[in-house]
Parts: sequence; C-alpha cells; structure tokens
Amino acid sequence: MKIKILHKNDVSLRLLIKGTNSAFMNTLRRIVLSEVPSMAIDDIVIIENSSPIRDEFLAHRIGLIPLTTDLDTYNLPEDCTCKSEFGCNLCSVSLALEVEAEDHRITVYSGDFKSENPSIVPVNLKIPITKLAPEQRIRLEAYARLGKGKGHARWQPVSVCAYKYVPTISVNQEVCNSCGDCVKICPKNILIKTGNIIEVRNINDCTLCRDCVKACQKDPKAIAVTWDESSFILNIESTGGLAPERILYAALNLLNDKLNEFLSKSREGN
Repeated sequence: MKIKILHKNDVSLRLLIKGTNSAFMNTLRRIVLSEVPSMAIDDIVIIENSSPIRDEFLAHRIGLIPLTTDLDTYNLPEDCTCKSEFGCNLCSVSLALEVEAEDHRITVYSGDFKSENPSIVPVNLKIPITKLAPEQRIRLEAYARLGKGKGHARWQPVSVCAYKYVPTISVNQEVCNSCGDCVKICPKNILIKTGNIIEVRNINDCTLCRDCVKACQKDPKAIAVTWDESSFILNIESTGGLAPERILYAALNLLNDKLNEFLSKSREGN
C-alpha cells in the first residue's frame, strides 16, 4: 500500500491511497465514524433556565458542541477504574455555565462555559446557544465524557469521512471535434479547451458524475471516464476536537486490535 498526502491542515486531511480495495477503505471509514472516541457533553444538571429555550432543547444544543479531546489522559467510562456512574477526573470533565442578561439582550455562546480542565473546552468559542432578554438567566453544570459515534452522533470525531475511486479520464483526440460541450457541463472545471484540444487538469477533483460523457454528441463517445479499483482518495474533516491525522492513527490502531482479536479467537476455535 502506498499513501500520499494531497492536502492537510488543522481540520482536514486528503490522502491518495494505492494498492488496497474498497472493503478495507469502507472498514476504515466505519471505524472512524463509529469507534474512534471523542469528548462530548453527556449529562447536564440545569439549576436555572429562564431563557426562551426549554430545558431539553437547551441540553440537546449543548450536547452537540464539539469539545477538544485528550485521548492520552482520559478513559472511556466503561474502561475507567472508578467504575462509577458519576465518573472521576480520569473519565469525566465538569463545565459550568452561568450567564445573566442584566439590562440588555445578550447572546450566550459556547465560550461562556468554564471548564475545570483548560485543555477540554469548546472547539469554537462563538457557537451561539441561545439569547437572553433582560433579567433572564441560565445556570447549569455539564459533564463531558469520552464516547463513540455508534452511541450517539455527538461523539463522532468527524463531520466528513468519505472515499472515492481515483478517476481516470481519457479523450480520444481523433474522434473529438473540440465542440466544448463537455467543458461547459463539468461541475468541477476539470476539462479545459486549449485551441482544438480538450485537456484534463486537477483530475483528483473529479466526482465521477460522467456528465461530460453524456454531453458528448459523438458516437462512439470521444471522452471516457473510468476509475482505478485499487486506488482511492480519502477525505477526513475533523470537528476540531482531534487532529485529522490523530483520528486516522486511532482508527488504524483500533482496526489492528480487532484483527488481532479475530485471529486469536480463530486459533482458539481450531
């Protein structure tokens, strides 16, 4: 297997992966979505809420706020040695929210939370939660824990995890009359007309929609769109709690553990 980084920043990662198959890619995708732990608010104790939003809607909004995650320090609740439903400082983080509008209307943001651990805070401090009119008030305590996406979407560490085949586009210049119909219809501007020749650029951006093939009026078609079934482009976009490369690394470790467990049980069965 060969891997090449096509794009990388703090929240997104795009890889070109060669020498594998769709079964492996889909397994990796599902582990990222459902198995890689991340931190999210799980329990909320509402002390006072005179905002226009009811308690259950307020709790739902707060639960979906992405939090920074520390996989090295905190344990999953089911794996923690405390074995307590209330958690401990190794599996739970307390955040407090106390906001009051005095003489003018205000907006309550995710940045108004005060965390007992400065490393576990909302990823974005400007996520609006609700508005408060004068003399309205919110007081609550929230408890964040590690969890997995298969338990609830709030624990998914990514907003996007998808893959596609590496596209292959070929233009038969002997058949093509350079009418430009395929160039006009391409949603990603991958095709470009240079003189009397149709050229391909930024081929990895192709979505394999094949609109260019449908637009070609020649018979047989002057353009062909296919794909390499052993090469893939993987896109990962983090919610911000974990770096995308850390998410991928954790997913690969989980996959390795699952395979080792499978092999171990297979040997025991024999």
